[in-house]
Amino acid sequence: MDKFVAFLENNLSTPMAKLSEQKHLRAIRDGVVSALPFIIFGSLFLIIAFPPVPADSAIAEWAAKHIAEILIPYRLTMYIMTLYITFGIGYSLSQSYKLDPLSGALLAGGAFLFTTGVKMVEEVGFVLPMANMGGHGLFVGMITSIFAVEVLRLCKTKNITIKMPDSVPSSVARSFEALIPVTVVLTVMTLITVVFQVDTHSLVDKAVAPLIKAGDSLPGVLIPVFLITFFWSFGIHGVSVVGAVARPVWEVYLANNSAAVAAGKIGSQLPHVAPETFFQWFIWIGGSGATLGLVIAMLIAGKSSYSKALGRTAIVPSIFNINEPVIFGMPIVLNPVLIIPFMITPLIGATIAYVATTAGLVNPTYVMVPWTLPAPIGAYLSTGGDWRAVVLVIINITLSIVIYLPFFKMYDKKLLAQENTVEVSNGANIPS
Repeated sequence: MDKFVAFLENNLSTPMAKLSEQKHLRAIRDGVVSALPFIIFGSLFLIIAFPPVPADSAIAEWAAKHIAEILIPYRLTMYIMTLYITFGIGYSLSQSYKLDPLSGALLAGGAFLFTTGVKMVEEVGFVLPMANMGGHGLFVGMITSIFAVEVLRLCKTKNITIKMPDSVPSSVARSFEALIPVTVVLTVMTLITVVFQVDTHSLVDKAVAPLIKAGDSLPGVLIPVFLITFFWSFGIHGVSVVGAVARPVWEVYLANNSAAVAAGKIGSQLPHVAPETFFQWFIWIGGSGATLGLVIAMLIAGKSSYSKALGRTAIVPSIFNINEPVIFGMPIVLNPVLIIPFMITPLIGATIAYVATTAGLVNPTYVMVPWTLPAPIGAYLSTGGDWRAVVLVIINITLSIVIYLPFFKMYDKKLLAQENTVEVSNGANIPS
């Protein structure tokens, strides 16, 4: 077992952990995370625009009458989330290169805007199309942001900048230092978009289409679920590792689903099954590994003093999807007994949730709500008020308890034996 663990650690866990810290992947991850407050805020207005109440109720009728106004905050936040994400990517990547992060962020955002294409509309004037600023344009935004910052870094490294005297304020000096990189980047983007009229979004769409399709399949769901729990088994934050690669795809799914809802589509008409919210509310119930089931098993079947105390301590954080106390306290990390249900439970839960969603038994998720909500509430809100999502969560929680229970009893028996041995040993040392 030790040799097997060492082999996996050296040949898979460590290299993948290093990959997740690669500068460009980390910048993409940070950029997406930085935009989450805007995405969550915009998502909430989808619930207001399409309230989970009967269609003939006063609230639903009011929402239908004012839907255009209600969706304005959504269209200025989540609908154009790539604009915010590119700013975050540029900031993070510039910071990792020890460049001026604000210059990198602005340059990344400007480079992306040049791909959207300004259009002339009669009686209106020039307009900036918004469609490519959302999830549809995310991959283009990632590419242009990295390109922009790399040009900035190259100019800085080769001293291709305008140097100002020391007496000039630093903010002004940084602006002139960025002038040449800005000119280079925006000239290139102008040539691509305006002169040669290349539709970068269509090109990237064709390139990533197989990836988008694969990620929304059952294997595309199960593979990241397996990898996340696998890395956590070694004490590596699995979501950070896998999310660095998968989160951009998940964000595209979420944006496409929300856009479909805003366009009037409902239920099975939504295009994607597996946004990140699908994983959050139907699979990671209590945290990675669906460990709420383990904590409940500890409370109802724990015999050792340690497991009872840990169960009482961990139940509240687990309800709010914080499971580090269980992962490192039980521990699950490098525990050959508990690793088995830790990896099996989410795979089974994911399969059930995927089948239920594709069969139309539960609406696909399209609203980003705070991940610290209890799973039934989060599932209800993220599906736009589908009560069947709550039933699915309860089924998966029950299933997780059933799977964890025999393995926990086995491990708890070992803990109880160790406690009894310590008590006997301490008793033998008491003088008569």
